[in-house]
Amino acid sequence: MTVTPTEIVAPPPRRKMNILFGLTLIGLLIFLWIVLGVVTPSFWTPLNISNLLRQGSMTAILALGQTFVIITAGIDLSVGAIVGFCTVIIAWLLQAGVPVWGAIALTLLMGVAIGAFHGFGIVHMGLPPFIITLATLTSLRGIGLLITNGSTINITNEGFSNFARADLLSIPSLFWMVILVAVPSFIFLHLSRWGRYLFAVGSNAEAARLSGVNVKGMIYLAYILSASFAAFVGVLLASRIAIGNATQADGWELQAIASSVIGGTSLFGAVGSVHGPLIGAFILATINNGANLLNVNSFWQRIITGLLIIVIVFFDQLRRRRSN
Repeated sequence: MTVTPTEIVAPPPRRKMNILFGLTLIGLLIFLWIVLGVVTPSFWTPLNISNLLRQGSMTAILALGQTFVIITAGIDLSVGAIVGFCTVIIAWLLQAGVPVWGAIALTLLMGVAIGAFHGFGIVHMGLPPFIITLATLTSLRGIGLLITNGSTINITNEGFSNFARADLLSIPSLFWMVILVAVPSFIFLHLSRWGRYLFAVGSNAEAARLSGVNVKGMIYLAYILSASFAAFVGVLLASRIAIGNATQADGWELQAIASSVIGGTSLFGAVGSVHGPLIGAFILATINNGANLLNVNSFWQRIITGLLIIVIVFFDQLRRRRSN
């Protein structure tokens, strides 16, 4: 019997386990907020909560884009460099007199082009995702530094720069951007056939191809989404810091991967969600924020993040062994 693409489904979701894991993540986040509220009186101040939400929001959007790629059993190491590069692009466009919405649209199209380049390298050139995205990481940093001659481009458009610092209904505008991205992402990943195709590709690309799924097209789509989300974060970061600088967002690709993995996305593919990476991003943001308030050496923040990744991946392996 021939299986049509519409009949393709992701591996049977373990609903109870997913719900339990999601509740555990929320419980951990609440626990961290309570503990930090007790040990440092400045944690619950409006200014600190606002800053935490702003930083966590950009990491959350990056992590969500990264999740699409990881579900296909890939990886995108370039997202941090894309963020920094896109701050340069939009700052340069605004300085050249391009209207704000035009500059934003062109910057987002740059993200689409970078993602399509990654898809081409993987699908048609046979390059491993690790290699092609690592090459983009180093190249974009260099191109951005060439454009700016190693300096920064100031953004003088106050309407643009004030957006990321503004609040709507006492909630930072950047957090609203997370909701703006998360809702359609949830519909795409969990309620559409395209989301099922992504899971199918990550589970077994050859089986998905034989079942009629356009595997090459889905790989293109995953990397385009990842790069586009990174370009969007670049726009938001440029608005927040009011400069274009190619060295910005250094290491953010690791934060995005860590947030996605902590949120339950499997590095082996075919397992992931929308809510998990978002919660994971705010867990990391809370740890970093609390460490700064407590004057903990920044090196410990990296150690804690690394340990969290090891623990999550270890339990992911146990889960995979039990399911086989």
